[in-house]
Amino acid sequence: MKENHNGLALSRRALLGAAALAGPAAALDFAAAPAPARVRATPDRLIDIAVCTRPFRPQGPRIEAESLHGKHLVHHYGHGGAGWSLSWGSARAALPLIQAGGAQGRIAVIGAGAIGLTTARVAQRAGLRVRIYCKDLPPDVPSSAATGLWSPDSRLCSAAHATPAFELAWEQMARSSFRTWQSLLGVPGDPVQWRDGYLLSDLPFDEPLAGTAFAGEPDYPDLLERLDDIRPRSRPLRPDEHPFRVPHARRFTQMMFNLSVYQRLLLEDFLREGGEFVRREFEQPRQIAGLPERTVVNCTGYGARALFGDQSLVPVKGQTARLVPQPEVDYMLIYRGHGLVMLPRRDGLLVAAQGEGDFGNADRAPDRAQSLAAVQRLAALFA
Repeated sequence: MKENHNGLALSRRALLGAAALAGPAAALDFAAAPAPARVRATPDRLIDIAVCTRPFRPQGPRIEAESLHGKHLVHHYGHGGAGWSLSWGSARAALPLIQAGGAQGRIAVIGAGAIGLTTARVAQRAGLRVRIYCKDLPPDVPSSAATGLWSPDSRLCSAAHATPAFELAWEQMARSSFRTWQSLLGVPGDPVQWRDGYLLSDLPFDEPLAGTAFAGEPDYPDLLERLDDIRPRSRPLRPDEHPFRVPHARRFTQMMFNLSVYQRLLLEDFLREGGEFVRREFEQPRQIAGLPERTVVNCTGYGARALFGDQSLVPVKGQTARLVPQPEVDYMLIYRGHGLVMLPRRDGLLVAAQGEGDFGNADRAPDRAQSLAAVQRLAALFA
């Protein structure tokens, strides 16, 4: 899975096919590093399971405005698994549409997930007062269940819709987001960190994996090569350079987010700059007519399918589990062909696994057996 997530977030291509996430091959070796600490991957250390619904649109994110029920309505949703990763750049792309509504200094945002909170912060930085209407607040929003891995291309659109204009717009959003994420390095609580990781495979990385395509999923475009200048380079490892029970491994460096800390930071910044929250659930579009704000930004994610009738939205179930934190485990793991991801977050070792039946699945009921199987696969890497 890919974040993003956004909800969860590793693309099928990155996990099941080429080692795209690890970046281009390195020209120079990494400096010698100590052997990675062993993960204590046992069922009794499983402390939490969370599920999210990633809002995939074949066309990509919807960033457009319309007049509806007397409001200037700006739609900003549908980022697939790339919500957290693209949030800052995407919100900046939506800002001119928000400002075009003659907001008169105040706007409403519907939704307090990754896109809603970030859109609110970008609007505040532009001098607008923001009121967020939402059913739930973090950590009870779907995007709280994301992996937190920088994955700006995760299930963002289908390859058929990746026109040159779309790819350019995506690159601009990704680079804009990247700059903001880098500005948060070193902030207390480490909301953003760079981590080394290991990409593992049973087969050589240049050899395709047979029979791993998930039913019903489209082909996704290769976009990350447009960011090669800001992606640290990876290198292959010999069997004697890693402790894992697989024949092929690469070492890479990637950015990750400690979402529990980061969401708290967003909430605090939003409130400190005059933001307001109103608990409200919207069941039909006409309800926005009663809001006092003339400009309304729809950041409801997959909820836009029911609320605004966007039948192009496809739910993609993502499930993450957390093991008891191990401070000595400071690296990521991605097991190619097995849909397995492990991230060393501050709130625990996050273990995610994707599989058959996730695409098109809106069920948010946790599947403990799925997470236990992922923990067992993780343990087997150290056996």
